Amino acid sequence: MASQHSPQLRKKTRIVCISDTHNQTPKLPKGDVLIHAGDLTNQGSRSELEKTINWLEKADFEAKIVIAGNHEITLDKPFYEKHGSSWRWPEPQDPVSNRKLLQESPSITYLENQSASIYLNSPNGPHTQFTVFGSPCTPNRRTWAFRYEPGGEEAVRLWDAIPPETDIVVTHTPPRGYCDQTTRDDRTGCEVLIKALHRVRPMLTVFGHIHECRGVERVLWNNDVLHEGRLVDSIDVWRDPGLGNNKQSLVDLTAKGGRPLNNCGGSSSPRQRPPSLASAIPMGVDGGEPRAYVVLHSETDSSRQKGVTDDANNEAGGKAASRGADEHALPSDIGSTARRETAMVNAAHCGPRGGLPQYFKVVVVDIELAVW
Repeated sequence: MASQHSPQLRKKTRIVCISDTHNQTPKLPKGDVLIHAGDLTNQGSRSELEKTINWLEKADFEAKIVIAGNHEITLDKPFYEKHGSSWRWPEPQDPVSNRKLLQESPSITYLENQSASIYLNSPNGPHTQFTVFGSPCTPNRRTWAFRYEPGGEEAVRLWDAIPPETDIVVTHTPPRGYCDQTTRDDRTGCEVLIKALHRVRPMLTVFGHIHECRGVERVLWNNDVLHEGRLVDSIDVWRDPGLGNNKQSLVDLTAKGGRPLNNCGGSSSPRQRPPSLASAIPMGVDGGEPRAYVVLHSETDSSRQKGVTDDANNEAGGKAASRGADEHALPSDIGSTARRETAMVNAAHCGPRGGLPQYFKVVVVDIELAVW
């Protein structure tokens, strides 16, 4: 493992992003990491989950990050107990047992308002690391699972839990104003989430939910929100190189691609370097070394890390890192150039609802992550 005091070596890591498959099991491009941003099924029945999880487990990736979406009704136990009778079920459903299908998978990291550090370990892979936060929650506009009231204290608590050192944020809901426009020209993303993303400045955020707005927007953050009143300096809308041809839908954020992402990530955080991998969860073990190690972080871990960041800001005479929708100070490890950009990916696979079925290509992201 590299010294904490030496410059971090980085290598290209290919992240395959998909969301809103709704029981579809498309062929996936090759990559190092797979991210599924929810709505794996139509209503979260056990038979649907088993089919989709079998597809995910067979997929050849070192790490697989999965969250639920509003359609995974049985995975939200309180919601299912209150509203489950509104749906027809092929057989009686057990929310606890259904969740275990994902929680106990030997190759899937299932996140539900939780963060984890991932260490890719394949001898033929990039051997990179990243911290990811995942949440299935969406603003409460209809009667679906994992709902929360938009704009209120519940939303602030939810998105304030994203640790400041996070490299990748995976949510089912889009952030407000970014790849969230419906066919009715409505913006349906979460306003509190976009403010949290400005605080954290992840390298990549992956979501879905709004099928018709599948795409990528590269956001340059504003460092002077308090004086200028805006979170974002500029937006670069991705042109899909795979549209209408046999090419991949590739987003190249590497130096070799000619325009590297202006974001160093959170890999300078001490928590990115575990004292011992003996405490990590080995994933994808197939008769040899694990293909990845996963360290799951509790809310206490996140709160402790955020507290350290706040103390550092306060000692420096600055404003503490964001604790609500109207605070926009930067975490102590973010300078004017260190974490300026975030790539926002709406990875919906199924097209707009209604009419003939339409399916979008899977989004492939090449990004440089720190080697461990």
